[in-house]
Amino acid sequence: MEEQSKNKISEEEKQLHGRPNRPKGGLITMPFIFANEICEKLAVVGFHANMISYLTTQLHLPLTKAANTLTNFAGTSSLTPLLGAFIADSFAGRFWTITFASIIYQIGMTLLTISAIIPTLRPPPCKGEEVCVVADTAQLSILYVALLLGALGSGGIRPCVVAFGADQFDESDPNQTTKTWNYFNWYYFCMGAAVLLAVTVLVWIQDNVGWGLGLGIPTVAMFLSVIAFVGGFQLYRHLVPAGSPFTRLIQVGVAAFRKRKLRMVSDPSLLYFNDEIDAPISLGGKLTHTKHMSFLDKAAIVTEEDNLKPGQIPNHWRLSTVHRVEELKSVIRMGPIGASGILLITAYAQQGTFSLQQAKTMNRHLTNSFQIPAGSMSVFTTVAMLTTIIFYDRVFVKVARKFTGLERGITFLHRMGIGFVISIIATLVAGFVEVKRKSVAIEHGLLDKPHTIVPISFLWLIPQYGLHGVAEAFMSIGHLEFFYDQAPESMRSTATALFWMAISIGNYVSTLLVTLVHKFSAKPDGSNWLPDNNLNRGRLEYFYWLITVLQVVNLVYYLWCAKIYTYKPVQVHHSKEDSSPVKEELQLSNRS
Repeated sequence: MEEQSKNKISEEEKQLHGRPNRPKGGLITMPFIFANEICEKLAVVGFHANMISYLTTQLHLPLTKAANTLTNFAGTSSLTPLLGAFIADSFAGRFWTITFASIIYQIGMTLLTISAIIPTLRPPPCKGEEVCVVADTAQLSILYVALLLGALGSGGIRPCVVAFGADQFDESDPNQTTKTWNYFNWYYFCMGAAVLLAVTVLVWIQDNVGWGLGLGIPTVAMFLSVIAFVGGFQLYRHLVPAGSPFTRLIQVGVAAFRKRKLRMVSDPSLLYFNDEIDAPISLGGKLTHTKHMSFLDKAAIVTEEDNLKPGQIPNHWRLSTVHRVEELKSVIRMGPIGASGILLITAYAQQGTFSLQQAKTMNRHLTNSFQIPAGSMSVFTTVAMLTTIIFYDRVFVKVARKFTGLERGITFLHRMGIGFVISIIATLVAGFVEVKRKSVAIEHGLLDKPHTIVPISFLWLIPQYGLHGVAEAFMSIGHLEFFYDQAPESMRSTATALFWMAISIGNYVSTLLVTLVHKFSAKPDGSNWLPDNNLNRGRLEYFYWLITVLQVVNLVYYLWCAKIYTYKPVQVHHSKEDSSPVKEELQLSNRS
C-alpha cells in the first residue's frame, strides 16, 4: 500500500511539474474548456431561458405552477452537484465526471426536443377565449423525466468544469503569470457571452420560428460541447482523486467524539502530524493548526489505545492528522459565508418568472415590425454582467490595487459585499417600476385585460435587469472564488458543489416564498399579491419589497460573518524534512 501511494504521488508530481514531458495544463487548454463551457451554457440557457413561456403557452400550466416547476428544477439542478462532486473527488476524477454527465444531459435535452416536435406529446393549442387544455399526466411525465435527466447531468458538470479549469493553473509555479482569479473572470465572461447569444437568438427562434428548432439548436450545441471538451484530453492537467472527502470529514468527527472526554494538549506540536499520509491531499501545501473549534483537535491526540507504531498507518476512525482536522474546520468556517448567498439567488430567480411576465404585458417594440421577445429581457442582465466583468478586470482591479496593495484589488469578501448592496437596490427599484406599470394600466383602463399590452415601454425594466447583472458580476464570481480558494485542495469539486447548493437553496426559497405569499395574501374577493392569471390585479411590488427587506437583513448577517471569518492557513512544502508545524501563513494573503 505504501509503495502504491508513493508511486501515485510520484505520478502526480510529474503531472504537476511537467516532467519528463511538456507541462500539462496552462493557457493552451483554455480554448477546449471555454469552447465546452460556451456550448454547454448555450444549451442550458437556450433550454431554460424561455421555458416559462413554453410551460404556460405550450403546456398551458398556471403561472404559479409553472414558476414553481422551474425554480424546483433549478433547485434540484443545483443540489445534484453534491453527488457529482463526490464522484469526481472520490474516484472518477473531474474529466470523466464532466464527460459522462454531459451525455446524460444530452439525453434529457433530446427527449424534451422530441416532445416539442411531436404534437401528440403536447396539449392542443388554445382556441380564442376558450379555457386552454392543460397538459395531461403522460405529457407532464415526459417533461419531468427530461428535467430530471437535465438535473442529473448538471450535477456532474457544474461542480467540476470550474474546478477543472482552475486546476490547469499551478500557482506554486513562479513561471506562471496567470492567476486563478483571472481565470474566474474569464470563465464568467465566456459563460455570459453564451448566455447573451441564447437569450437573443435562441429565444427569438423559439417565439417566432418554433420550439422544435428553438430547442433543437441547444441540443446540438450540447453535443458539440462534449466533442470540444474530449478533444483536449492529452493537454489537460489531470489531478488524481484523493479518495472520498466526505469520509475523511466524518472520520474526524467520529475520532473527536470518541476522545471527547480527553483533556486538550497544552502544546499543538504534540498533536498527530504525518506528512506522508497527507501528501496525496496536500500537494499545494499543508493546512496548519488553528485555535478555533478546539474540540475537533481531540481527533489528533495520540493515546495508548491508538496502538500507533512507527511507520504504521493509523485507524482514521480513531486518530486523524492535524491537516485532516483542519480540512473539517475549513469546511465549517465556509458554511455561514456560503449561506449568505442564498437570498441573492432568490432575488435573481424572479427575473425568469415574474419579471418576465411583467415584460410580456409591456410594449417591447424596437421598431414597428420588430419587438424583443419577453424571454430575451435577461440580455440586459447579461450585457451588464459582461460590461462589469471587463471594467472590473481592466480598470477596477488596477485602481483598487494602488490603495489596498492586493494583486486582486480587493478580497473576494469585499467583492461579495458590494454585490449584496447592488442586489438590494435592484429589487427595490423593481418594486417602483411595477407601481409605474400598473399606474399606466389603470390610466388606460386595462386592469381587467391581462392579455392586452399596457402602453408602457419595456425600457422601464432595464434598470432592475441591469442592476442584477452588476450584482452577479460582483457577488457570484466572488462567491465562486471564495469556495475554490478557501476549500481544502482535495475538496475543490465539493466546494464548487457548495456554491451550486447555495443556488439550489436560493431557488427553493423562492418557491417557498412564492407559495407562502400566494397563499397568505389571498383574500375572499379573489385578489392576491401574486395572481395566477392577471398580473395587473396583483401586488407584485409588495413581493419585491419583501425580498428587499429580507436582503437587508441578510446583508447585516453577511457583514457579521465576514468580520469574524478566519482565512485558511497553509504551510507551503519547502523541503521533505519539514514535518513539524511552523508559523501559519494565510493562503489568501500569499495569493492576493
